[in-house]
Amino acid sequence: MTNDTKRKPRILCVGIPVRDLTFRVEAVPGRGNKVPASAYVEICGGNALNAGIGIARLGGTATMCGPMGDANEVAANFIFDKLGEEGIATSGLIHMPGLVTPISAVLVDPTGERTIVTFRDPKLWNVELPKADTLLKDCDAIMIESRCAGFATPLCAEATKRGLPVVVDIDSAMALTEGLLTAASHLIFSAEALHATAGIEDDEAALKKVAKLTHAFVAVTRGPKGTLWLDAQQQFQQTPAFPVHVVDTLGAGDIFHGGFAVAFSEGQDIPSALRFASAAAALKCTRPGGAFACPSRDEVEAFLAEKAK
Repeated sequence: MTNDTKRKPRILCVGIPVRDLTFRVEAVPGRGNKVPASAYVEICGGNALNAGIGIARLGGTATMCGPMGDANEVAANFIFDKLGEEGIATSGLIHMPGLVTPISAVLVDPTGERTIVTFRDPKLWNVELPKADTLLKDCDAIMIESRCAGFATPLCAEATKRGLPVVVDIDSAMALTEGLLTAASHLIFSAEALHATAGIEDDEAALKKVAKLTHAFVAVTRGPKGTLWLDAQQQFQQTPAFPVHVVDTLGAGDIFHGGFAVAFSEGQDIPSALRFASAAAALKCTRPGGAFACPSRDEVEAFLAEKAK
């Protein structure tokens, strides 16, 4: 499927941008130890921001929405510049006077696995988003981080009411009574977040437990084990991961969510959208640079065509 003759889907990415300080190390240090880094780069990240990069590169149009630090902060301006370079609109980002834009220290080891420490000021959750009519005008879908449930669930509920897809990237534990679980149309968990949310270590049992609480599509991404999901008949299905030489996993899950949001918004069915998302995430893992290593739409389609032979 190509995107040349179709209007690009316009996707609102709701999240909290992060300033990522990334270090490449031979091994993650133990408690009280020091290790040298072989490389360092400053980038910006955060689940929704990374997904927005994926959306912009994979055939969609992304607009960021959520709280940021003070307008005079250097980190905030750096993030705005990076988003501009990617063609991502920033009309929904809101500066919070006196607050600090979230910051992460990211350690990437030789296997490509990342270890992250992040600081987010709790006061960022006091943000008041623009009215739903403003944010949802000309919007085809929402891609949201689960951690934004506290200030964005009403927006998502209104979007779902209007028939817009609401894709939630769930990478940390949620309460089973959380309104976002029923306000969204698509819930895609990381394995760790699913287990912590359901209180069950088994993927299938945990997914079934969550599925009983919502009408949304539910899935869990499991890295090299692929994606497990429930179809309309509540039967388990699997989308295999593509085996690749992994260099850097930072941002791969977010690129998966962005790719899925683009493909589904274009009208691809669930299996095709998941396969597209898996291919985009796999290619990203072969390159360093976090989400900024996201492939282009043409690269993903060429990759899928090669795998189909």
